[in-house]
Amino acid sequence: MKKILSGCLLVLAVLSLFSSVYTASAYAAKTAKVEVLYMNHGPLMDTLDKMKGVFAGYGDKISVSWYDFESKEGEDFKAEKGITRHVPLVIWIDGDEVVKVGPKQVKFVGFPTGAGPAFFQGKWTIDDLKTALDQATAKK
Repeated sequence: MKKILSGCLLVLAVLSLFSSVYTASAYAAKTAKVEVLYMNHGPLMDTLDKMKGVFAGYGDKISVSWYDFESKEGEDFKAEKGITRHVPLVIWIDGDEVVKVGPKQVKFVGFPTGAGPAFFQGKWTIDDLKTALDQATAKK
């Protein structure tokens, strides 16, 4: 009986240790989730290229999902997010369209400031995007 009890305790101890290690590695493996709804049109291509360069610098710290505004997948994604307006670009970081970047709230909508048609420019920069991603990946 003592051998059975000792064996059970040993098995529980090993399972407990395995569970702790697995949970810690699973937590460490979490990534920041980035979702991009975009229009696949000429004026936005330069911005998308810059964004892809930024995203590449984060390696496996972020996972990026791209949704073409005019595709079936994009239509479904717009419906899921409640997007009904004509907008060239929206970026969500960990589910948020508005992110606190330093002391300001940044809404990643439209072209970055200074890029694309003035009417469609948002109030954000590629540097704001980098800072938001730095913050999001630091939490992970």
